[in-house]
Amino acid sequence: MQTEPRLAGHPAAPGISRRRFLSGALAAFAAPCIVPSSVLGAPNRAAPSERIRIGIVGMGSRGNDHLGAFLGRGNVQVMAVCDPYRGKREGAKRNVEQRYASEIGAGTYEGCAAYADFRELVTRDDIDAVSIASPEYWHALHSTWALRNGKDVYQEKAMTLTVAEGRALIESVRRHQRVFQLGTQQRSDGNFRHACELARNGYLGRLHTVKVAVPGGRALGVAQPKPAPPEIDYEMWLGPAPWRPFNDQLCSFNWYFIHDFCIGWIGSWGVHHIDIALWGAPVLAEKPIEIEGSAVFPKEGQADTSIAWKVNVVSSDGLRLYFTDDAAQPHGARFEGDKGWVHVVRGGIQAEPASLLKLNFAPNDERLYVSNDHIGNFLDCIRSRRDPVAPVEAGHRATTLTILSDIATRTRRKLAWDWKAERFQDDDTANAMLARPMRSPWTL
Repeated sequence: MQTEPRLAGHPAAPGISRRRFLSGALAAFAAPCIVPSSVLGAPNRAAPSERIRIGIVGMGSRGNDHLGAFLGRGNVQVMAVCDPYRGKREGAKRNVEQRYASEIGAGTYEGCAAYADFRELVTRDDIDAVSIASPEYWHALHSTWALRNGKDVYQEKAMTLTVAEGRALIESVRRHQRVFQLGTQQRSDGNFRHACELARNGYLGRLHTVKVAVPGGRALGVAQPKPAPPEIDYEMWLGPAPWRPFNDQLCSFNWYFIHDFCIGWIGSWGVHHIDIALWGAPVLAEKPIEIEGSAVFPKEGQADTSIAWKVNVVSSDGLRLYFTDDAAQPHGARFEGDKGWVHVVRGGIQAEPASLLKLNFAPNDERLYVSNDHIGNFLDCIRSRRDPVAPVEAGHRATTLTILSDIATRTRRKLAWDWKAERFQDDDTANAMLARPMRSPWTL
């Protein structure tokens, strides 16, 4: 019995309707600087009427991964890129145009715009979907703007910086009837799916424990304020985050470890395996839970997210989740029952008894959504208007549990969480940590 996918109830995608395709093809001939007519006959690319037109926001390392994935698909046309760093956006634009020029055997290709301001990209009528790989404090705003402008969204994890933002993003996806895929790509891996199906169908016996471990965080040294370089629009980079002077540690990988921008690896890495934990043991996000934790934080410097942590979660029916950094227990997601266990990581899966790895599921077993290509699944769902394998609600639940874990390590006391109300019981201090103000003029 397969319980996913659910039908999203979306109307036909306006960006790829047949009429829109045909008008887009005509526009391509009328405005070759946007979609040059010479590219339409490239042998390894779909006809213009069959292409999904993509814009990418955030051209750091992950954004360039997205770019490479989309450029390798003949049914996609990358129309625009965006980053407040001039060098990053211009480099991405150059990569797109060189790739397409090479495919059509032309000396040059001009058809990819580069923006510093994401609003210029998401409001374009000739873009069907937006891929978002910006820092996490931007996720809710970037996605919400895209959704309001009729775009389907592929967004990197973690889904949002706060629980309140996650709830708002769910409402926006459903109100605007858009396809939303979170970049928790382990759902498109057969090993993770198999582990979760073993747990859900009782092949481990009575499930009593789930264990999750991911890489710990890091400290940063002290950095001195300095003027932002002219090639970055620093105000746009900061966006809704609290203002702070520029320094050499900002606007790079280090933002992961600064709490104004991200809750650290407890969230940004943790959401991957926590998502699998909830996929295999959904009761952890359905029934009330108690959560408590402790963590080690940097003693100096700009980083203020956890380096190491231990979090214990107990659901009202007694199921336990142990969530730590991977110095405390083996990396991955592990399900333990009274008849066996399964432990899964990227690239590997183990079980006891080992026969579980070759088990053939029964016809009436609960089967999970099958996807073996995360971005491909997103593109398929743009056409079918079905929910993808990592829909917004699942992303919110997994992200929320990592945020609760962070809050537990900071309050250092046992907290009682109600999933239906999305509130802690009788704890105003902890509840105040579920939302954050955005710096003016930014609002959801």
